[in-house]
Amino acid sequence: MSLGSRKQLILRAIIEDYINTAEPVGSRTVSKKYLTDISPATIRNEMADLEDMGYIEQPHTSAGRIPSDKGYRLYVDKLMSQKTINQQDYEFIKKEFLDTIGEIDRLIKHASKLLSGMTKYASIAMAPQFKKTCLKHLQLIKVDSNNILAVIVTDAGIIKNSVLRTETDIEVDVLDKISRILNEKLLGLSIEDLVKIDFTDPDNGISGYEQIFAKVLPELLQALKYSERAEIYYDGAANLLELPEYNDIQKAKDFLNVLDENELLFDILNDVSKDTSVIIGKENKVHQLKDCSLITATYSYNGRIIGSIGVLGPTRMKYSKVISIVDCLTQNLNDILTQIIKT
Repeated sequence: MSLGSRKQLILRAIIEDYINTAEPVGSRTVSKKYLTDISPATIRNEMADLEDMGYIEQPHTSAGRIPSDKGYRLYVDKLMSQKTINQQDYEFIKKEFLDTIGEIDRLIKHASKLLSGMTKYASIAMAPQFKKTCLKHLQLIKVDSNNILAVIVTDAGIIKNSVLRTETDIEVDVLDKISRILNEKLLGLSIEDLVKIDFTDPDNGISGYEQIFAKVLPELLQALKYSERAEIYYDGAANLLELPEYNDIQKAKDFLNVLDENELLFDILNDVSKDTSVIIGKENKVHQLKDCSLITATYSYNGRIIGSIGVLGPTRMKYSKVISIVDCLTQNLNDILTQIIKT
């Protein structure tokens, strides 16, 4: 059975009414509010077909219908009107970012708060991933006879400090020379590529310092590997608790538990690989989110993706509005990151 233009109009009306009201939608509502030139009887027949095709469902014994995940997917991909953010919201986002110039982690945390406030859903955000950035400067500093402080600065402005233990005392001037060699050799490499370098290569430029490198490098590389996890922020959980979908205590509890699982949120955001994506209901890999939709986007610096943000809400989400806000916010985030890092 094909989904003709009339069925598409009816499906779109059902979805948009349900998004706005959270109430099952009947044929009379569709005819009266959206498609006044089509009789309720004709709409009922079309709705029966849409149900058979899996685009809408009948909850309990209600006379109305609600969209299925399949229906929402068709709506997002084909039926909804693509909105652009209004000028007032655009100026608001721009001003909020300009007022928050400072540490990058603080900026991402603020972006998460801004996203939940504007969408009225929950937001999640990943701070820039250390391993996705490139080395800008590395300095080895002697602390005492058995400890060296490695200060690593990336091109995204991330600074990592790690204490490296050594069994022998290394002079300050030698550490300075090693720092210079490492900077010359590694400048501009991503951290994830840096940890794969074979320093046993005879042409690696460390001639004369092999024994010292053998003591320092394993500790340094281990410190870099342990820095792979990025900070995760979330905001706006209370927004969802105000929605009728979460009057069910168990459903609300399951959702809140997801937000408390940092590893799970990291895996969700780490899986984001394109500008904007929409995951609906059972498309979610996380079982606890099977009744939720997730809209995610990446942010980047110098053309490299270094982090991601997302909006979590019910499948009855205002998709077009949220997508427009996410797109605008990430674009402004990319612009402001470029300004911060260059200064």
